[in-house]
Amino acid sequence: MKIIKVMKKLTVLKAFMTVLVAFAALSLTSCNDDKYEPIPVKLEDVNGNYKAKLFIQQGNKGNLIEKIISFSAQDTIITFKDFPIREIVESVIKDPVKTDSAVAKIGKVEYKLNYTSKMSAEQNIVELTFAPKKLSIQIPVDGVTKDAVITVAAKQKGFFVGQDWSLRFGLVAEKIIVDGVELAHFETIKYNFPYSIKN
Repeated sequence: MKIIKVMKKLTVLKAFMTVLVAFAALSLTSCNDDKYEPIPVKLEDVNGNYKAKLFIQQGNKGNLIEKIISFSAQDTIITFKDFPIREIVESVIKDPVKTDSAVAKIGKVEYKLNYTSKMSAEQNIVELTFAPKKLSIQIPVDGVTKDAVITVAAKQKGFFVGQDWSLRFGLVAEKIIVDGVELAHFETIKYNFPYSIKN
């Protein structure tokens, strides 16, 4: 009698587990039918305030410096209220202690980056083509002020990605002219923004 009761309980338990597994499989199958429909991106979606991960590298073998930086995009201009200039200043001065002092005296440097944008609906992205302007900085060192003009370039197009609403691009400081003379033995400075998200 006890054996029959135990067998009935096991049969009921097996039947319950079978129904439970079948229900779970059915619910997973119905989830697989749901298709991801991305929100179509528009040109004006690029506009906004961003927080970005920035990687700076001078030369091909220089240390990779990681920073968090903010900027804004409006219409056809990306504006950096505090563009990172330490590597530029150190390239001119060549002395880390004097560089720190000069960067502190210079303060925040604003840089505006012009761009044109184009839709790529099939990839759900906005493609950005940059037209960088030269960056001018007055660098105080040893009681004098050096006028530095930096040639900034964009080697590749930038992208605003509709899938995660991020902006991705890169810039290069290619050349520095100090008081009218091109800086000798200057190693280019790369500014890579692999992932910038809206605030």
